[in-house]
Amino acid sequence: MNSIADKTEELRKIFISKGSGEERYLFIIDLGRKLAPYPDRLKTPNLQVPGCQSVLYLSSTFSDSKLFFHAHSDALISAGLAALLIFVYSGQTPADILKTPPLFLKEFGILGSLSPSRSNGLAQIHLRMKKDALIHLDTNLAPC
Repeated sequence: MNSIADKTEELRKIFISKGSGEERYLFIIDLGRKLAPYPDRLKTPNLQVPGCQSVLYLSSTFSDSKLFFHAHSDALISAGLAALLIFVYSGQTPADILKTPPLFLKEFGILGSLSPSRSNGLAQIHLRMKKDALIHLDTNLAPC
């Protein structure tokens, strides 16, 4: 599994290849379309991310000391923004998720092109990922 840095670099190359803001926006929407199917049984209020402009569900599974994220939204831009974070953070350890903020969102100009409500929703998705990571953080780690 690639590291967060490797995945971020892969995204950087993709975003560089997308010349205009519109091409990047369409790429994000396409990511949303490609999200894996999300089971109806997981469309519950406790898995709904608060603060999103549209209804977005985010769940995680923990396997082999790594977290795997799954999301669903009927709004393609919201789904695409979730897919960006999922691409980078899914399959990583809780510690790596917690210590690596999504600085790439600003670097790639994503944050600057979003409305305040969409930016807030994106922050809430990342916050939920961090909360899930905290739940699964190895309690046997030595204190810093």
